[in-house]
Amino acid sequence: MTRNKSILSSLLVAVAMVVTAFTALAADPTATRYSFGECDGSLRPYPAPAQYVLPDTLTPVFINHVGRHGSRYPAGSTFTMSLIEVLRQAEELKTITPLGRELLGICNAVVAEVNGQWGALDSLGMAEQRAIAYRMYDRFKPLMAGARISAMSSYSPRCIMSMYSFTHQLARMNNNIEVYTNSGRQNSLLMRPFDVEQDYIDFRESRAWEPPYKEYQEKALPLSALRRVLGNDFPLDNIDARKVALDEYYVIAGMAAMSMPVDQKRFFTLEEYNALWGAFNLRQYLQRTATTISTVPADIASPLLLDLITTTQNFIDGHGDVSVILRFGHAETLMPLLSLMHLPGCYYITNYFDTVAMHWRDFDVVPMAANLQLVLLRSPKGRYYLLTLLNEKPVTLIPGSDSTIVPWEQAATYLNRCIPLYYQIAL
Repeated sequence: MTRNKSILSSLLVAVAMVVTAFTALAADPTATRYSFGECDGSLRPYPAPAQYVLPDTLTPVFINHVGRHGSRYPAGSTFTMSLIEVLRQAEELKTITPLGRELLGICNAVVAEVNGQWGALDSLGMAEQRAIAYRMYDRFKPLMAGARISAMSSYSPRCIMSMYSFTHQLARMNNNIEVYTNSGRQNSLLMRPFDVEQDYIDFRESRAWEPPYKEYQEKALPLSALRRVLGNDFPLDNIDARKVALDEYYVIAGMAAMSMPVDQKRFFTLEEYNALWGAFNLRQYLQRTATTISTVPADIASPLLLDLITTTQNFIDGHGDVSVILRFGHAETLMPLLSLMHLPGCYYITNYFDTVAMHWRDFDVVPMAANLQLVLLRSPKGRYYLLTLLNEKPVTLIPGSDSTIVPWEQAATYLNRCIPLYYQIAL
């Protein structure tokens, strides 16, 4: 009888925790209710874009492409191994639940599948890049058919493999295409500015972004999902519980990108998953975009934006020797660039950081294989226009305008104004 009362008591505590978490989230006007797939966030595999048709009066003549690497194994072992360690503690203390043992099995399966290749591009990531390349060739066939293409990547192996998967697909579709590739640390100013720009290094080390992030964690980060795997009697005070809760989120959210999808509903309610994603999303927003704390995270993309402007203008002036330029970097390459350009959904300024998740969503901005394509179009009269594609979807470039195709002179003027004056002088 005593044992049955103990089990009943534990169940009532667990139910109360879930109800409390649900009630708190439901009462919060800033709480979101995105789908489980969306809340995989920037770990989400690339969503297939809708079809669109170019105006038949405009001919594509030049493309600038900036892409993130495709789906990959987890970037490092930290999240998975940290979660394994805590789950094993729960095992030793005999508090772990059946759901916790299931999660431990998933973690061990991840380690076995990765087999030491943390961060490596997987078969899904290669397929994503091939598909984007296929669509680029198909949509812009008159330009692509005999194109001279320059491709560059950061020194990261997953970016290099993304570049080769993309260019290999183009070559398979037309072996008359000429492709010149390069990778390495010489490309870091464009592809990994967060590694080399001292202003950003100083910003990161100042940890100025941390107070609002911690405030969000304390207010909104649920521990109920973690408790369901560790057990009610596990001493959460002995660990950094919020960090481990995010470890659990990160491991589950990253499974689809490894082609090892799991049912997130096994471990989280939709409200819990939204709240955990919200913390992950907020951290990226604070560290990688322009905010009221600092514009430096976006400003570091100035050399890349200037390169996009310059190479386009060089082509128009007859000085360029290629008609397609491909660049392969990271989510941390694209987030600053898209914020600097103020593209819709990629730039949001507020002092109310609990509203970020409603306006800046990493799953829209930088899913795996995210990309920006600036497509130069020419009219029969020889005028040039710019089409802006974000993740292969037309988006407006200039705030206040609803046009996705704008005259090049207007686009160039706007883009140059996005670059801070002190960067223009330094560059």
